[in-house]
Amino acid sequence: MDTPSSALMLDRETKASERPGDHKDELRLWLRLLTCSTLIETEIRNRLREEFKTTLPRFDLMAQLDKTVVGMTVGEVSQRLMVSNGNVTAVVAGLVTDGLVDKRSAPQDRRVQILTLTAQGRKAFRAMAERHESWIAELFAGLDQPEIGQLFRLLGETKTSLHRAIAGRAKDAADGAAKGDA
Repeated sequence: MDTPSSALMLDRETKASERPGDHKDELRLWLRLLTCSTLIETEIRNRLREEFKTTLPRFDLMAQLDKTVVGMTVGEVSQRLMVSNGNVTAVVAGLVTDGLVDKRSAPQDRRVQILTLTAQGRKAFRAMAERHESWIAELFAGLDQPEIGQLFRLLGETKTSLHRAIAGRAKDAADGAAKGDA
């Protein structure tokens, strides 16, 4: 059987839709969000690799450093990217080797490393960021501005709901631990 080249790839949401009665709406929504996020991230990774011979972690790290002229510590970058210091250190090593990032010891503590974009790094990042913005616009071109606004608002409400549920779970766990101590 021939499969058209335009056929949708088999993703988590598509797999779940094969038996929709097996999945509640909330699970199907989560799978749709995950699928959309994965599709976007995969496409951005591919385009960064093809056009700039770089990776998404390098782009993300440079994006953080582009926000400041005084630099950031490895710890600050890892916190913003929500990854370990080890992950940041590995990416930084390549960026330093390529002349895109400068790494120097902090004057108050020689053990702390301050990272800054070099002039070459800032120029390279800004070129990538401009293309990145156009890629995102292209990927969302099927939505008009009211739809984008509505989706943005709904995802904001979703984010608030998630924070509320997570905080409630943490409170329940703390209450349970306090009762166990009594």
